[in-house]
Amino acid sequence: MDTSLLRKVYVVTGATSGIGLAVAEALVKQDAAVIGVGRAPERCAQAKARLRSLQPDAQVTILVADLSIQAQVCSLAKNIRETLANWNMHKLDGLVNNAGTVPFWQTLTPEGFDMQWAVNHLAVFLLTHELLPLLELAPLARVVTVSSGSHYGAHLNWEDIQLRKSYNALSAYKQTKLANVLFTAELNRRLGAASAIRAFAADPGLVNTEIGFKSNSFIAHWIWDIRRRGGISAEESAKGIVFLLTEPSIQKSPEIYWKHGQPKAPNPYALNIDAARQLWELSEGMCGINRPEATR
Repeated sequence: MDTSLLRKVYVVTGATSGIGLAVAEALVKQDAAVIGVGRAPERCAQAKARLRSLQPDAQVTILVADLSIQAQVCSLAKNIRETLANWNMHKLDGLVNNAGTVPFWQTLTPEGFDMQWAVNHLAVFLLTHELLPLLELAPLARVVTVSSGSHYGAHLNWEDIQLRKSYNALSAYKQTKLANVLFTAELNRRLGAASAIRAFAADPGLVNTEIGFKSNSFIAHWIWDIRRRGGISAEESAKGIVFLLTEPSIQKSPEIYWKHGQPKAPNPYALNIDAARQLWELSEGMCGINRPEATR
């Protein structure tokens, strides 16, 4: 069976390590063009070199952007458009919203948002919005957002959505991962059944990555170092995400939440249409997006 993704192009955030890098590697091995995104220039250069070593002739780049800052998210989208033009490509076949963070102590971005809310949710919302015109040009396109089993049992605290009054790192993380699934469901509803774009939320499982070391707490580092040892490899987890990104047969699937290539029932709250609509409109306001179709 031909598994080549030649002439297809994908954007992967958080592509310098862990799941994101593993997804980028799998795509490059299948001849896809890949635009990765990372925050540290040195790590971006290292990831780019690693991907090029797999396919010397591949069209690969890793763009630098701090996704906690909305101005940089918008600049990133502009750079993605310019990269495609330089490659003589006019569309995107997929976007993997993978980047995430879990600070133990509440940290605010320069724009005044809680860091977890900004990176794990608002950046997903804004970057997808900015890239939709390119995704709409592909015959079949995918938006895959990496959520987590941590979203089970969670709900959104509408009175204090960023948990400014009662911050707890795990509660904040659970909220953002729930927001990922609500966003996915609402994006599909707004696009409609006739759209060439399909959105999925991926549960990566417990993965042995460095995400826990991004916390600003030594204790959190220590706990994660122990817990991650029971996790699967990033390469194994990436298989399920690449499946959601590339498998033609699931384009019209009604299932939105998947784990390792299999559909799974999400937290029932994630299927609440009113909550999804409210989150969408709140996110538009936080991202400064005002569109006529926003009230649909």
